Amino acid sequence: MGLFRLVPWKTLVVVGGIVLALRATLGGGERLEDRSDDPRLDASVLEVVADLPLPPGNVAVSRTGRVFFTFHPEADPRIHVAELIDGKPVPYPDEPFQSAAGGREVYFQTPLALRIDRQDRLWVLDYASHGIRGQPRILAFDLKTNRLADHYDFPASVAGFLSMLNDFQVDPEGRKIYIAETSLFGRRPALVVYDIENYTSRRVLERHPSVMPKDYRINAAGRDMTIFGLLTLKIGVDSIALDERGEWLYYAPVSDGRLYRIATRDLNDESLDDDALGERVEVWGHKTLSDGLTMDLDGRIYLSDMEHSAILALRPDHQLVTLVKDPRLRWPDGFSFGPDGWLYVTCSALHQVILKSHAAIRDRAPYQIFRFRPGSPGIAGR
Repeated sequence: MGLFRLVPWKTLVVVGGIVLALRATLGGGERLEDRSDDPRLDASVLEVVADLPLPPGNVAVSRTGRVFFTFHPEADPRIHVAELIDGKPVPYPDEPFQSAAGGREVYFQTPLALRIDRQDRLWVLDYASHGIRGQPRILAFDLKTNRLADHYDFPASVAGFLSMLNDFQVDPEGRKIYIAETSLFGRRPALVVYDIENYTSRRVLERHPSVMPKDYRINAAGRDMTIFGLLTLKIGVDSIALDERGEWLYYAPVSDGRLYRIATRDLNDESLDDDALGERVEVWGHKTLSDGLTMDLDGRIYLSDMEHSAILALRPDHQLVTLVKDPRLRWPDGFSFGPDGWLYVTCSALHQVILKSHAAIRDRAPYQIFRFRPGSPGIAGR
Protein backbone atom coordinates (compact mmCIF):
# COMPACT_ATOMS: atom_id res chain seq x y z
CA MET A 1 0.00 0.00 0.00
CA GLY A 2 1.49 3.37 -1.05
CA LEU A 3 -0.38 6.41 0.12
CA PHE A 4 1.16 9.87 0.30
CA ARG A 5 4.81 10.09 -0.71
CA LEU A 6 5.67 11.95 -3.93
CA VAL A 7 2.36 13.82 -4.03
CA PRO A 8 3.11 17.45 -5.09
CA TRP A 9 2.65 20.12 -2.41
CA LYS A 10 -0.14 21.87 -4.33
CA THR A 11 -2.03 18.61 -4.46
CA LEU A 12 -1.46 18.14 -0.73
CA VAL A 13 -3.07 21.54 -0.15
CA VAL A 14 -6.09 20.45 -2.18
CA VAL A 15 -6.20 17.12 -0.41
CA GLY A 16 -5.91 18.93 2.92
CA GLY A 17 -9.03 20.92 2.05
CA ILE A 18 -10.82 17.75 1.10
CA VAL A 19 -9.74 16.22 4.41
CA LEU A 20 -11.37 19.03 6.36
CA ALA A 21 -14.54 18.79 4.30
CA LEU A 22 -14.74 15.05 4.82
CA ARG A 23 -13.89 15.10 8.53
CA ALA A 24 -17.54 14.93 9.54
CA THR A 25 -18.14 11.72 7.59
CA LEU A 26 -14.75 10.03 7.55
CA GLY A 27 -13.45 10.80 11.01
CA GLY A 28 -13.55 8.46 13.96
CA GLY A 29 -14.29 4.84 13.23
CA GLU A 30 -14.62 1.76 15.38
CA ARG A 31 -12.01 -0.81 16.33
CA LEU A 32 -12.60 -4.26 14.89
CA GLU A 33 -12.44 -6.91 17.58
CA ASP A 34 -9.23 -8.93 17.79
CA ARG A 35 -9.91 -12.05 15.71
CA SER A 36 -6.41 -13.44 16.04
CA ASP A 37 -5.78 -16.24 18.52
CA ASP A 38 -2.86 -18.28 19.84
CA PRO A 39 -0.47 -18.90 16.94
CA ARG A 40 -0.02 -22.43 15.61
CA LEU A 41 3.66 -21.83 14.91
CA ASP A 42 6.43 -20.47 17.09
CA ALA A 43 7.89 -17.13 16.05
CA SER A 44 11.24 -18.85 15.58
CA VAL A 45 9.97 -20.21 12.24
CA LEU A 46 10.41 -16.71 10.77
CA GLU A 47 13.68 -16.59 8.87
CA VAL A 48 15.18 -13.23 7.91
CA VAL A 49 15.72 -13.09 4.16
CA ALA A 50 16.90 -9.48 4.05
CA ASP A 51 17.66 -6.57 6.36
CA LEU A 52 17.04 -3.43 4.32
CA PRO A 53 17.80 0.28 4.81
CA LEU A 54 14.29 1.25 3.67
CA PRO A 55 10.95 -0.54 3.99
CA PRO A 56 10.01 -3.04 1.29
CA GLY A 57 6.63 -2.87 -0.40
CA ASN A 58 5.86 -6.16 -2.12
CA VAL A 59 7.84 -9.25 -3.04
CA ALA A 60 7.81 -11.84 -5.84
CA VAL A 61 9.92 -15.01 -5.80
CA SER A 62 10.56 -17.04 -8.94
CA ARG A 63 10.46 -20.81 -9.34
CA THR A 64 14.25 -20.82 -9.22
CA GLY A 65 14.37 -18.77 -6.02
CA ARG A 66 15.19 -15.32 -7.40
CA VAL A 67 13.81 -12.69 -5.01
CA PHE A 68 12.44 -9.42 -6.40
CA PHE A 69 10.83 -6.65 -4.38
CA THR A 70 9.84 -3.01 -4.42
CA PHE A 71 11.04 -0.44 -1.95
CA HIS A 72 7.90 1.14 -0.56
CA PRO A 73 6.99 4.46 -2.23
CA GLU A 74 6.23 5.99 1.19
CA ALA A 75 9.98 5.95 1.86
CA ASP A 76 10.72 7.98 -1.31
CA PRO A 77 13.37 5.48 -2.44
CA ARG A 78 16.03 6.05 -5.08
CA ILE A 79 15.75 2.40 -6.13
CA HIS A 80 12.17 1.31 -6.83
CA VAL A 81 12.51 -2.32 -7.95
CA ALA A 82 15.35 -4.54 -6.82
CA GLU A 83 16.58 -8.09 -6.97
CA LEU A 84 18.14 -9.54 -3.84
CA ILE A 85 21.59 -10.82 -4.78
CA ASP A 86 23.93 -12.14 -2.08
CA GLY A 87 21.67 -10.50 0.48
CA LYS A 88 21.94 -7.03 -1.09
CA PRO A 89 19.39 -5.08 -3.17
CA VAL A 90 20.48 -4.58 -6.77
CA PRO A 91 18.44 -2.27 -9.06
CA TYR A 92 16.29 -4.27 -11.45
CA PRO A 93 16.48 -4.49 -14.39
CA ASP A 94 19.17 -1.82 -14.06
CA GLU A 95 19.89 1.60 -12.58
CA PRO A 96 18.61 3.73 -15.52
CA PHE A 97 15.14 2.18 -15.27
CA GLN A 98 14.66 3.58 -11.75
CA SER A 99 13.75 7.14 -12.78
CA ALA A 100 13.25 9.55 -15.67
CA ALA A 101 16.85 10.65 -15.20
CA GLY A 102 17.97 7.35 -16.70
CA GLY A 103 16.91 8.53 -20.14
CA ARG A 104 14.50 5.67 -20.84
CA GLU A 105 11.22 6.29 -22.64
CA VAL A 106 9.56 3.91 -20.18
CA TYR A 107 10.74 3.90 -16.57
CA PHE A 108 9.55 3.38 -12.99
CA GLN A 109 7.58 6.16 -11.30
CA THR A 110 6.03 4.79 -8.08
CA PRO A 111 5.74 1.02 -8.48
CA LEU A 112 4.44 -1.00 -5.55
CA ALA A 113 3.04 -4.41 -6.54
CA LEU A 114 4.87 -7.07 -8.51
CA ARG A 115 4.14 -10.70 -9.47
CA ILE A 116 5.74 -13.45 -11.53
CA ASP A 117 3.46 -15.34 -13.88
CA ARG A 118 3.73 -18.93 -15.09
CA GLN A 119 5.33 -17.68 -18.30
CA ASP A 120 8.29 -16.49 -16.20
CA ARG A 121 7.56 -12.80 -16.63
CA LEU A 122 7.97 -10.33 -13.79
CA TRP A 123 5.02 -7.92 -13.85
CA VAL A 124 5.38 -4.55 -12.09
CA LEU A 125 2.36 -2.32 -11.39
CA ASP A 126 3.12 1.41 -11.20
CA TYR A 127 0.37 3.65 -9.79
CA ALA A 128 2.21 6.86 -10.76
CA SER A 129 1.67 8.74 -7.51
CA HIS A 130 -2.11 8.35 -7.61
CA GLY A 131 -2.25 9.34 -11.25
CA ILE A 132 -0.94 12.78 -10.35
CA ARG A 133 2.67 12.90 -11.49
CA GLY A 134 2.77 10.37 -14.28
CA GLN A 135 1.04 7.60 -16.18
CA PRO A 136 -0.27 4.56 -14.29
CA ARG A 137 1.09 1.53 -16.12
CA ILE A 138 1.98 -2.12 -15.91
CA LEU A 139 5.28 -3.52 -17.18
CA ALA A 140 6.48 -7.06 -17.88
CA PHE A 141 10.10 -8.23 -17.83
CA ASP A 142 11.33 -11.50 -19.32
CA LEU A 143 13.29 -13.17 -16.52
CA LYS A 144 15.35 -15.12 -19.05
CA THR A 145 16.74 -11.95 -20.62
CA ASN A 146 15.95 -9.39 -17.89
CA ARG A 147 14.59 -7.09 -20.58
CA LEU A 148 11.31 -5.22 -20.86
CA ALA A 149 8.93 -7.53 -22.71
CA ASP A 150 5.71 -5.53 -22.61
CA HIS A 151 4.03 -2.54 -21.04
CA TYR A 152 0.63 -0.87 -21.02
CA ASP A 153 -0.41 2.64 -20.05
CA PHE A 154 -3.86 2.72 -18.49
CA PRO A 155 -6.25 5.33 -19.92
CA ALA A 156 -7.54 8.06 -17.63
CA SER A 157 -11.00 6.51 -17.76
CA VAL A 158 -9.59 3.45 -15.98
CA ALA A 159 -6.80 4.88 -13.82
CA GLY A 160 -6.90 8.64 -13.82
CA PHE A 161 -6.40 11.45 -11.33
CA LEU A 162 -6.41 10.19 -7.70
CA SER A 163 -6.54 6.55 -8.72
CA MET A 164 -4.32 3.97 -7.05
CA LEU A 165 -3.53 0.70 -8.81
CA ASN A 166 -2.49 -1.18 -5.71
CA ASP A 167 -2.18 -4.93 -6.21
CA PHE A 168 -2.91 -7.54 -8.86
CA GLN A 169 -2.97 -11.18 -9.94
CA VAL A 170 -2.17 -12.73 -13.32
CA ASP A 171 -4.32 -15.60 -14.53
CA PRO A 172 -2.63 -18.99 -15.15
CA GLU A 173 -2.68 -18.59 -18.95
CA GLY A 174 -1.10 -15.15 -18.76
CA ARG A 175 -3.99 -13.52 -20.63
CA LYS A 176 -5.79 -11.46 -17.98
CA ILE A 177 -4.68 -9.39 -15.02
CA TYR A 178 -7.02 -8.49 -12.16
CA ILE A 179 -6.16 -5.30 -10.27
CA ALA A 180 -7.30 -3.72 -7.01
CA GLU A 181 -7.84 0.03 -7.53
CA THR A 182 -7.83 1.38 -3.98
CA SER A 183 -8.65 5.00 -4.85
CA LEU A 184 -7.66 6.23 -1.40
CA PHE A 185 -8.06 9.91 -2.28
CA GLY A 186 -10.50 9.58 -5.17
CA ARG A 187 -12.92 7.48 -3.08
CA ARG A 188 -13.92 5.45 -6.15
CA PRO A 189 -12.45 2.01 -5.42
CA ALA A 190 -12.99 -0.68 -8.02
CA LEU A 191 -11.51 -3.75 -9.64
CA VAL A 192 -9.76 -3.41 -12.99
CA VAL A 193 -9.57 -6.15 -15.61
CA TYR A 194 -6.67 -5.89 -18.06
CA ASP A 195 -6.65 -7.99 -21.25
CA ILE A 196 -2.97 -8.61 -21.99
CA GLU A 197 -3.46 -9.86 -25.55
CA ASN A 198 -5.73 -7.04 -26.69
CA TYR A 199 -4.24 -4.19 -24.63
CA THR A 200 -7.60 -3.18 -23.22
CA SER A 201 -8.74 -2.48 -19.66
CA ARG A 202 -11.98 -1.68 -17.88
CA ARG A 203 -13.24 -0.84 -14.41
CA VAL A 204 -15.79 -3.07 -12.69
CA LEU A 205 -17.64 -3.06 -9.36
CA GLU A 206 -16.84 0.61 -8.77
CA ARG A 207 -18.03 1.62 -5.28
CA HIS A 208 -19.68 -1.76 -4.74
CA PRO A 209 -19.91 -2.57 -0.99
CA SER A 210 -17.30 -5.30 -1.42
CA VAL A 211 -14.62 -2.79 -2.47
CA MET A 212 -15.58 0.11 -0.18
CA PRO A 213 -13.90 0.63 3.23
CA LYS A 214 -16.08 0.14 6.29
CA ASP A 215 -16.16 2.31 9.41
CA TYR A 216 -13.10 0.81 11.09
CA ARG A 217 -9.96 2.59 12.16
CA ILE A 218 -6.57 0.90 11.93
CA ASN A 219 -4.47 0.81 15.09
CA ALA A 220 -0.94 -0.48 14.51
CA ALA A 221 1.41 -0.83 17.48
CA GLY A 222 -0.80 1.49 19.51
CA ARG A 223 -1.04 4.20 16.85
CA ASP A 224 -4.36 5.14 15.26
CA MET A 225 -3.70 5.65 11.56
CA THR A 226 -4.96 9.12 10.65
CA ILE A 227 -4.21 11.70 7.97
CA PHE A 228 -3.02 15.00 9.42
CA GLY A 229 -4.50 13.79 12.73
CA LEU A 230 -7.98 14.52 11.38
CA LEU A 231 -9.09 11.92 8.87
CA THR A 232 -9.12 8.27 9.82
CA LEU A 233 -7.25 6.12 7.32
CA LYS A 234 -10.00 3.90 5.93
CA ILE A 235 -8.71 1.89 3.01
CA GLY A 236 -10.77 0.25 0.29
CA VAL A 237 -9.99 -2.81 -1.81
CA ASP A 238 -6.29 -3.46 -1.52
CA SER A 239 -4.78 -6.91 -2.01
CA ILE A 240 -6.23 -9.76 -4.00
CA ALA A 241 -5.64 -13.49 -4.43
CA LEU A 242 -6.39 -15.97 -7.20
CA ASP A 243 -6.95 -19.70 -6.85
CA GLU A 244 -4.70 -22.24 -8.59
CA ARG A 245 -6.96 -22.64 -11.62
CA GLY A 246 -7.70 -18.95 -11.93
CA GLU A 247 -11.42 -19.52 -11.43
CA TRP A 248 -12.03 -17.40 -8.31
CA LEU A 249 -10.71 -13.98 -7.38
CA TYR A 250 -10.60 -13.23 -3.64
CA TYR A 251 -10.36 -9.64 -2.45
CA ALA A 252 -11.21 -7.25 0.36
CA PRO A 253 -10.76 -3.71 1.59
CA VAL A 254 -8.15 -3.29 4.31
CA SER A 255 -10.85 -1.62 6.41
CA ASP A 256 -13.32 -4.47 6.39
CA GLY A 257 -13.96 -7.53 8.52
CA ARG A 258 -15.00 -9.71 5.60
CA LEU A 259 -13.33 -11.34 2.60
CA TYR A 260 -15.14 -11.54 -0.74
CA ARG A 261 -14.83 -13.53 -3.93
CA ILE A 262 -16.19 -13.51 -7.47
CA ALA A 263 -15.84 -15.97 -10.35
CA THR A 264 -13.38 -14.76 -12.98
CA ARG A 265 -15.72 -15.98 -15.73
CA ASP A 266 -18.14 -13.30 -14.52
CA LEU A 267 -15.45 -10.62 -14.33
CA ASN A 268 -14.51 -11.42 -17.92
CA ASP A 269 -18.10 -11.36 -19.18
CA GLU A 270 -18.39 -7.87 -20.63
CA SER A 271 -22.14 -8.29 -21.08
CA LEU A 272 -22.57 -8.04 -17.29
CA ASP A 273 -22.91 -4.53 -15.91
CA ASP A 274 -21.89 -3.62 -12.37
CA ASP A 275 -25.34 -4.33 -10.97
CA ALA A 276 -25.30 -7.84 -12.42
CA LEU A 277 -21.72 -8.39 -11.29
CA GLY A 278 -22.53 -7.17 -7.81
CA GLU A 279 -25.18 -9.84 -7.44
CA ARG A 280 -22.52 -12.48 -8.07
CA VAL A 281 -20.13 -11.33 -5.36
CA GLU A 282 -19.92 -13.78 -2.46
CA VAL A 283 -18.89 -13.22 1.14
CA TRP A 284 -16.23 -15.89 1.66
CA GLY A 285 -15.42 -15.43 5.35
CA HIS A 286 -14.46 -13.21 8.25
CA LYS A 287 -11.03 -11.66 8.56
CA THR A 288 -9.02 -9.14 10.51
CA LEU A 289 -8.09 -5.72 9.17
CA SER A 290 -5.51 -6.99 6.72
CA ASP A 291 -3.18 -5.86 3.98
CA GLY A 292 -1.58 -8.67 1.95
CA LEU A 293 -3.32 -11.76 0.57
CA THR A 294 -2.15 -14.96 -1.08
CA MET A 295 -3.44 -18.50 -1.49
CA ASP A 296 -1.83 -21.95 -1.27
CA LEU A 297 -2.55 -25.09 -3.27
CA ASP A 298 -4.80 -26.44 -0.51
CA GLY A 299 -7.15 -23.46 -0.71
CA ARG A 300 -5.96 -21.63 2.40
CA ILE A 301 -5.92 -17.85 2.08
CA TYR A 302 -3.16 -16.04 3.99
CA LEU A 303 -3.70 -12.57 5.44
CA SER A 304 -1.22 -10.11 6.91
CA ASP A 305 -2.65 -8.54 10.08
CA MET A 306 -0.92 -5.22 10.72
CA GLU A 307 -2.81 -4.51 13.95
CA HIS A 308 -1.57 -7.62 15.75
CA SER A 309 1.75 -8.25 13.96
CA ALA A 310 0.42 -11.57 12.78
CA ILE A 311 -0.10 -13.79 9.77
CA LEU A 312 -3.40 -15.64 9.64
CA ALA A 313 -4.99 -18.21 7.35
CA LEU A 314 -8.61 -18.51 6.30
CA ARG A 315 -9.21 -22.20 5.68
CA PRO A 316 -11.56 -23.66 3.03
CA ASP A 317 -14.02 -24.43 5.85
CA HIS A 318 -14.07 -20.64 6.53
CA GLN A 319 -12.27 -20.99 9.88
CA LEU A 320 -9.78 -18.21 10.60
CA VAL A 321 -6.60 -19.38 12.34
CA THR A 322 -3.47 -17.54 13.44
CA LEU A 323 -0.23 -19.02 12.13
CA VAL A 324 2.43 -16.78 13.64
CA LYS A 325 2.70 -13.63 15.77
CA ASP A 326 5.85 -11.65 16.36
CA PRO A 327 6.59 -7.96 17.14
CA ARG A 328 9.18 -8.15 14.36
CA LEU A 329 6.26 -8.30 11.90
CA ARG A 330 6.01 -4.52 11.64
CA TRP A 331 2.99 -4.03 9.38
CA PRO A 332 3.29 -7.32 7.48
CA ASP A 333 2.39 -6.39 3.94
CA GLY A 334 3.03 -8.33 0.72
CA PHE A 335 3.29 -12.09 0.22
CA SER A 336 4.87 -14.38 -2.33
CA PHE A 337 5.31 -18.10 -2.36
CA GLY A 338 8.67 -19.37 -3.50
CA PRO A 339 10.03 -22.85 -4.20
CA ASP A 340 10.24 -25.59 -1.54
CA GLY A 341 7.13 -24.47 0.34
CA TRP A 342 8.50 -21.12 1.52
CA LEU A 343 6.15 -18.19 2.00
CA TYR A 344 7.84 -14.78 1.87
CA VAL A 345 6.42 -11.67 3.54
CA THR A 346 7.53 -8.05 3.53
CA CYS A 347 7.21 -5.76 6.55
CA SER A 348 6.64 -2.19 5.42
CA ALA A 349 6.25 -0.65 8.91
CA LEU A 350 3.85 1.93 7.49
CA HIS A 351 2.82 3.13 10.94
CA GLN A 352 6.45 4.27 11.35
CA VAL A 353 6.88 5.53 7.79
CA ILE A 354 3.84 7.44 6.51
CA LEU A 355 4.53 11.21 6.45
CA LYS A 356 7.83 10.72 8.31
CA SER A 357 11.09 12.40 7.33
CA HIS A 358 13.83 10.51 5.51
CA ALA A 359 15.94 10.66 8.65
CA ALA A 360 13.17 9.23 10.82
CA ILE A 361 12.56 6.41 8.36
CA ARG A 362 16.23 5.49 8.25
CA ASP A 363 16.41 5.59 12.04
CA ARG A 364 13.86 2.74 12.13
CA ALA A 365 16.02 0.51 9.91
CA PRO A 366 16.63 -2.30 9.28
CA TYR A 367 13.38 -3.36 7.62
CA GLN A 368 12.84 -7.02 6.94
CA ILE A 369 11.68 -9.53 4.41
CA PHE A 370 10.91 -12.80 6.20
CA ARG A 371 10.04 -16.29 5.07
CA PHE A 372 8.60 -19.38 6.73
CA ARG A 373 7.04 -22.68 5.76
CA PRO A 374 3.30 -22.61 6.57
CA GLY A 375 2.84 -26.32 5.83
CA SER A 376 1.20 -26.09 2.41
CA PRO A 377 2.97 -25.00 -0.80
CA GLY A 378 1.78 -22.33 -3.17
CA ILE A 379 2.54 -21.11 -6.67
CA ALA A 380 5.89 -19.33 -6.83
CA GLY A 381 5.67 -15.68 -7.75
CA ARG A 382 2.33 -14.94 -6.17
